[in-house]
Amino acid sequence: MFLGTHTPRLDQKGRLFLPAKYRDELAGGVVITKGQERCLYVFPVKEFVRLTEALADAPVTDRTVRDYGRILFAGASDQACDKQGRVTVPPNLRSYAGLTRDCVVIGANTRLEIWDSVAWSDYETEQEQVFAQLSEEVLPGVP
Repeated sequence: MFLGTHTPRLDQKGRLFLPAKYRDELAGGVVITKGQERCLYVFPVKEFVRLTEALADAPVTDRTVRDYGRILFAGASDQACDKQGRVTVPPNLRSYAGLTRDCVVIGANTRLEIWDSVAWSDYETEQEQVFAQLSEEVLPGVP
């Protein structure tokens, strides 16, 4: 499970440090791909395989499934962390997420997400207000 908020900087070669506490879990490699809200998803390889299996079981006749899979896989890049714990974010993914220098890496349960720091700040400000005002269950049985 990935938790917390971290603020690495993207270097001139498009690399950033992933949180040190997750390096062992990510040692087998990661898959970086486009996420919703113009962030990037960073999956450990095993978790990405689980996602691909779920998509393989989804009906190919459903246009939403096809569209989602196309964007997810076409933008995906498998990467390995270097000895210093950095991962390279390919240019097309940096462009998609609007990443320049200051980034935010958040834990999002089974994945990490990489955000441009300004985009994350705007999103967090908006969503914290919504979160604070929730009065109904989001997940059945979870208060």
